[in-house]
Amino acid sequence: MALFLDTARIEVKAGKGGDGAVAFRREKYVPDGGPAGGDGGKGGSVIFKVDEGMSTLMDFRYNRIFRGKPGEKGMNKSMHGRGAEDLIVRVPQGTTVKDNETGDVLVDLIDKGQEFVVAKGGRGGRGNIRFATPRNPAPEVAENGEPGEDKILLLELRVLADVGLVGFPSVGKSTLLSVVSNARPKIGAYHFTTITPNIGMVQVGYGDSFVMADMPGLIQGAHSGAGLGIQFLRHIERTRVLLHVLDMSDLEAEERDAYSDYKTINDELESYNLRLMERPQIIVANKMDMPGAAERLAEFKEKLAADLADGQEMPEIFEVSGLTKTGLQGLLARTSELLAQTPEFLLYDESELADEAAYYGFEEEEKPFQVSREDDGGWRLSGEKIEKLFIMTNFDHDESVMKFARQMRAMGVDETLRSMGARDGDYVRIRKFEFEFVD
Repeated sequence: MALFLDTARIEVKAGKGGDGAVAFRREKYVPDGGPAGGDGGKGGSVIFKVDEGMSTLMDFRYNRIFRGKPGEKGMNKSMHGRGAEDLIVRVPQGTTVKDNETGDVLVDLIDKGQEFVVAKGGRGGRGNIRFATPRNPAPEVAENGEPGEDKILLLELRVLADVGLVGFPSVGKSTLLSVVSNARPKIGAYHFTTITPNIGMVQVGYGDSFVMADMPGLIQGAHSGAGLGIQFLRHIERTRVLLHVLDMSDLEAEERDAYSDYKTINDELESYNLRLMERPQIIVANKMDMPGAAERLAEFKEKLAADLADGQEMPEIFEVSGLTKTGLQGLLARTSELLAQTPEFLLYDESELADEAAYYGFEEEEKPFQVSREDDGGWRLSGEKIEKLFIMTNFDHDESVMKFARQMRAMGVDETLRSMGARDGDYVRIRKFEFEFVD
């Protein structure tokens, strides 16, 4: 079985837009040449696309940086640069994309062929043909291309399975999966045999089939991160029907019994995500071939019946043995029926998605710049908006520099510096560029 990689941290950087050109028409028989610098092309975006053929995030362990191509520069004769092609990055179905710094969910990629732009390419800079006015018919002004978005992302893969086997370690989940499906998980007589979900295709009769996942064993406190709990519970969220596997062999040596196991696991599911308790759940009384299993099952049913609320129906219980393969056909048939009645659900409902998703560009607008004092008495300008203007300014041309100065003045930079005590001759820095403040 392929190694299953649950999470991956990667960097995506979209392509920079092409620089605009400063050029003029100097053709014979054209008396008034005028500006003829074309715009730069758009930078390539980075797009995630669901690939059904992928089942792990293994590819992202060895390739962690994805860069879009830059757009072409503008040219003379008013020719625009060519836009770069977008970079398509294929991800497995069930991948959740988060901002690594904030933890905000950007998108949940669960639909076949679904695409999402994770880093938008920069727009091309405008050539001097765009800045011609009656007052200045031959401007030597052009913009550099806009930088592409640069993000650190956290990818989480949650298993997409119809049916999930849940329960304490060593209750026989892996054995059950191995006898009802084509999966061949490693099985051992000790706790935490399974550390990653195993998936198998189960055939029921001649036509029906479904995907079953053996979820790694849960322990008390899993919802708060005990053991590897959060990673395990994350996968259970994707399933539509839960088979709660209980060990009906003698557990006295471990000071546990089937009913306490049942309560503990359900409490963990409920504490992690209340909606998990809405999933149809079948109780699977496993290891019924062991001596005394029938008596222990009867005792379990008594405790369960006594704990049910008034009017609450008794959960379905199937007696099986993974070792002798008894009782499995009835369990699989009933599971198939429940699947036919249970719709596919999204990981989040609409209200949760609205609260948790933080798509870039829809947050409250930040201040265009911040001013801070440097150790040597100078001033530092920072902020996404003003730094982007700086990057897009072509300092090879005086008119472009003057345009940048006017933009800063319009943003209120001069007034803010003056109010904070800046004086004539003070150094003002933005990125690696330094200039003097003139009051």
